Amino acid sequence: MLKIRICICGHPLRHPLLLSILPSESLTLPRFLAALRIVPLLLLAGLLSLPVLALLGAWLPWGQTEASAGAILREMAATVLPGYVWTTLWLALWVGLGAAVVGTATAAVVTLFEFPGRRMFEWLLLLPLAMPAYVTAYAYTDFLQFSGPLQVGLREAFGLEGRLLPEVRSLWGAIWVFLFSLYPYVYLLARTALGERAAHLMEAARLLGAPLSRRIATIALPLARPAVAAGVALVLMETLADFGVTSYFGIQTFTTGILKAWLSMDNRTAAAQLSTMLLALVLLLLWLEHRAQQRMRFAAPRGHAGATEAQPVPLQGGARMAAWVVCTLPVLMGFVAPVVFMLRPLAADWSVLPWERFLEWAWNSVRLGGITSGLAVAVALALAFAVRRRPDLLTRGVVRLASVGYAVPGAVIVVGLLLPVGWLQGVVPHWGVGALVTTTAVGIVWAYLVRFCAVALQSVQSGYARIPGSLDDSARMLGAGGVRLLARVHWPLLRRSTAAAALLVFVDVMKELPATMVLRPFNSDTLAVVAYQLARDERLGEAALPSLALVLVGLVPVVLLSRTLRSRT
Repeated sequence: MLKIRICICGHPLRHPLLLSILPSESLTLPRFLAALRIVPLLLLAGLLSLPVLALLGAWLPWGQTEASAGAILREMAATVLPGYVWTTLWLALWVGLGAAVVGTATAAVVTLFEFPGRRMFEWLLLLPLAMPAYVTAYAYTDFLQFSGPLQVGLREAFGLEGRLLPEVRSLWGAIWVFLFSLYPYVYLLARTALGERAAHLMEAARLLGAPLSRRIATIALPLARPAVAAGVALVLMETLADFGVTSYFGIQTFTTGILKAWLSMDNRTAAAQLSTMLLALVLLLLWLEHRAQQRMRFAAPRGHAGATEAQPVPLQGGARMAAWVVCTLPVLMGFVAPVVFMLRPLAADWSVLPWERFLEWAWNSVRLGGITSGLAVAVALALAFAVRRRPDLLTRGVVRLASVGYAVPGAVIVVGLLLPVGWLQGVVPHWGVGALVTTTAVGIVWAYLVRFCAVALQSVQSGYARIPGSLDDSARMLGAGGVRLLARVHWPLLRRSTAAAALLVFVDVMKELPATMVLRPFNSDTLAVVAYQLARDERLGEAALPSLALVLVGLVPVVLLSRTLRSRT
């Protein structure tokens, strides 16, 4: 504690205050009150980061008497942990390599070359973003399994017996699903990097006599390397966060191990320790992604000389056919085939489908999505406005603390949220904190906000970046400050950004599976949970209806994204 001198009406007053709140030793009362404005932001950031911070105590016994945290860790190291580590790393390795190859190849083809249908493929290659990976897994399983229509038809046509295709529910099947569901992350970033600078540099190299193969190897690929690295990091974070595909295929990864330890084994210490390990992997990928993003700041501005003169290289003959194959295969495997596979049971027997309960599931999903998107936009506006008014180091640090959950898997957030809730329930059982969080929408909305608030914050901050600071100065000179500044000046200019933020959060909430499955209130099944449960019970035909509904919802931001990209080209 330090003696901080506060001047009120010119008279000094001594009072003990923390140096972290008041940065100087001589403060006036208005400065003192302004410094206290950071307290609500600290409380808000604490609520959003609590699940992540709670995992810092994962290596403590948490009051258990039968075994210490160290003994539990040793037991897992001798039994399940090596399998979790090996399977997770092997899955991440092949998914990352495949997504890098497919995303870079498709981005290079549609950016550097000219062929019929190129403009159409630019937005078609984004369609797999609308398909949740677990929906793709259900579709392929229904069509390719032993009792599926493909193998049944082959056995009847050729008089064969036994299994004719490899088991789709395997590690390689999961790699296939993740590869064609997540490659658009690499495609988007690589396409942006190649389109901004590679085209006119390759044109300059062509004028200097460099052949096409050398131009691609020495110019295009090195320019796209940071973007590809950032895209691969995003793909791996989505792969590590997945629960639907790995659980449905019976693959033992960290995510499935976390929920198994919590729900099946009732061992919260083991679940917390596994969550901490997975969180460390995700933070490493996040650091690599930020580092790659920083290296992407080399692109020339749009007004760069010669940028408008560069034209894609026309393709003829076999090269044109190869370009069509490269662009068609990912769209076919990642979107068209899964949709067709799910439409088959819909067309075959409409009476099997649970139409009477579909509206109830859809309403629960829409209700949770609407509540979360509204709260997320409000929180994002508050945080972004605080940074706008006081862009100091402390405020920026608080906002970053509130955004820490966006890269954290849903299973990790569930464990981090239930740990402090369980501890508080044990200390003050008469408060009923556990029932409030686990039997109402409070807990699930809280988990959604931790997971997706950063999505809304990024969109709102991008909108603030387009508002000049001179407008704030003019508004203050006219007497508009605080809430009036936000309501009268900022809000009309942020409507499109906030609408985009609400839409992105809404779609993400609709597709979220692990947090919803654990924290949803009783009799409040959502489309994602119902699709998973029906598929797990081998009722894949009935799972097609909620799965297709999720795909339709996911198409909305994909269509808006494709329109935005086309307007910039």
